[in-house]
Amino acid sequence: MKTLALLTLILTASIFAKAETDQPVHLFILSGQSNMQGMDPETGFMTEATKLFGDEKVVYIKVAKGGQPICRWLEEWETIATEAGLDGNHRKRIHKGGEVEFYQPILDQYEELLKQHPKLASITFCWMQGERDANGGADAAYKRSLQQLIANLRRDLKRPDMNIVIGRIGDYALDRPSCVAVRQAQREIVDEDPHGAWVDVDDLNDREVDGKIVSAVHYNRPEGYVVLGERFARQGHALIKGEGPAEDGRP
Repeated sequence: MKTLALLTLILTASIFAKAETDQPVHLFILSGQSNMQGMDPETGFMTEATKLFGDEKVVYIKVAKGGQPICRWLEEWETIATEAGLDGNHRKRIHKGGEVEFYQPILDQYEELLKQHPKLASITFCWMQGERDANGGADAAYKRSLQQLIANLRRDLKRPDMNIVIGRIGDYALDRPSCVAVRQAQREIVDEDPHGAWVDVDDLNDREVDGKIVSAVHYNRPEGYVVLGERFARQGHALIKGEGPAEDGRP
């Protein structure tokens, strides 16, 4: 009887392990500057993703740091910026001699994750960045830079079907042409990519200052960051399931 019970236990464990192995796994790559850094994936994003995907597994990689221009993710930025007309002094002010320090960590975390989940059902790149480039007047190089970053990831992850969900930077400086230009570039990239969707944040950064409602760079805590995560999860889920993401960026 003991032998039979042991065999039953082993068989059950084997079936369970196989079920887990066969379970679809969806990877989300969360990257960007301060507003992505400020988003806790476990509160809004994973709560919503778990609900949406049900029995399917969702995992994520997060590489984000505040105040960083897109050149910190992109080796090709100098060439793109030069061709976009940014002079040497302007490029130095943006780049400040910093290294491309946030791209390789994405690849490194991806390789580690593949050891546990070698057959990913989908990959979705969620990007919340652009304020530094807008504030620094590097908007002329932004669209090509972000397109190149997306192309690099699809190439290096060997996933040409990688989805993209871009968080459009907020409406904190619509009187500044560089801010408007970055916002427009982000929307254009999404509109031109069949695997693309966007997230609107213009309702997440309003606060009262001296009796007036103003828009800030950062979102209201913690509610704004919870909603940000939920929107990334919903738009990503829509792309993965072929349901069509929310066109207004507020699913």
